Amino acid sequence: MKFENKVMPNDDQMAEFLEKGNDEPIYMVNLLKFKDKAEYPDKRETDLSGREAYAIYSEEVQHHLAKVGATAIFGADVKRLMLGEVEELWDSVAIATYPNRKAMLDMISDPDYIKSAQHRVAGLKGQLNIETVIPSEND
Repeated sequence: MKFENKVMPNDDQMAEFLEKGNDEPIYMVNLLKFKDKAEYPDKRETDLSGREAYAIYSEEVQHHLAKVGATAIFGADVKRLMLGEVEELWDSVAIATYPNRKAMLDMISDPDYIKSAQHRVAGLKGQLNIETVIPSEND
């Protein structure tokens, strides 16, 4: 199995995310890999580690999640791999729940969120975002 950490979705992933008709709650699983040293898009000087920059984002994103009815429900450091094989472990796992995809899109499109997301970009070497849903009884 091949995997590749990224900071932004590619065009196909974004197009799929924007498809109409999926209005159920989603749980976004985030597998996070931090940079050793934060690197801000605006090239500002910083002594922050990637983890420290992402911690600023994590604190600020709570407000952005609440504005769209979403919630961070879990976050923890990755300790070890129990099963399977990967070349390199992620550093942390976080899960947020959104009322639907539109709520997440509204959040990531908000100018205030975009300002906070600079800390995310500065801190992350990459991540996997995995959209999950609870199966309905009709599935």
